[in-house]
Amino acid sequence: MPPDDPTWGSAKHWLARAEGHLAVARQPKPPGAFWEDLAFHAQQAAEFALKAVYQHRGLAFRFTHSIEELGGGLEAAGEAIPDAVRSAIILTRYAVHARYPGAAPPVSPKDHECAVALAAPVVAWAHTIVA
Repeated sequence: MPPDDPTWGSAKHWLARAEGHLAVARQPKPPGAFWEDLAFHAQQAAEFALKAVYQHRGLAFRFTHSIEELGGGLEAAGEAIPDAVRSAIILTRYAVHARYPGAAPPVSPKDHECAVALAAPVVAWAHTIVA
């Protein structure tokens, strides 16, 4: 990594990766791409943002895609979890099954829009902690 980048694996690095996933999720869908894949990036943004908070607090986390599990673990550790994180638990549906053809209903443009709207406040919240 270039010297001006955050330390590999640090809370700031996890947060930078969350921002990167959110940036991809916000892009217009290119021809031939799938809404499922863009929704996955929204989910990843929320997931990485929560893991940034874990890193910042010095907490261990399991490698999971579950927003509910990650938020619950932070709450169990004493972190005040905002409603935006609680609302984002539905993003977990885009982590695995939605990416496999036929494993879940197709993601619509509206679903994608909602996924981005749910992920963005989680990333913003993590920014308030990982300054």
